[in-house]
Amino acid sequence: MRHIDERDVLINRIARIQHELARYIARSRFLPGSASNLTMRQLQVTVLLSSLGSASGQDLARHLGVGLATVSGIVDRLVRHGLASRHEDPADRRVRRVELTPKGKALIEELQDTGLAGLRRILDHLDLDTLRMLDLVGIRMYEAGRRLREEEAQADSSSPPG
Repeated sequence: MRHIDERDVLINRIARIQHELARYIARSRFLPGSASNLTMRQLQVTVLLSSLGSASGQDLARHLGVGLATVSGIVDRLVRHGLASRHEDPADRRVRRVELTPKGKALIEELQDTGLAGLRRILDHLDLDTLRMLDLVGIRMYEAGRRLREEEAQADSSSPPG
């Protein structure tokens, strides 16, 4: 029982630290100017579109846990900013798909570069032994994530269509 409690404590602590590191990097003074004109939800949709490539409003609403009307307003503003575009789904003309424009993709690249620069600033303050430990931990986390994605993909492919 004690082992499970310690595991939960460690997982919670690691998650809190990761959250605080992400907040530190997000508050970086090097945040691209174009990102500062967006709300958190708009940034969320931009990052989500970067990951998905293209999505319907229903897809975005489901991922964000919000209604379609909310997503529609967010996408409208992203389109006005020139970061996203809408187009018909070739497989179903009733569906409008949303994807990032080149300007939206450039913003994502800027955000990733900024995040990496923030992380590098933190890592530059660590000693070599700690960096070696983090390298090993990073590799193990990547492998665990890869296995989890494979398990999820296998479960999705074996479940009956809904």
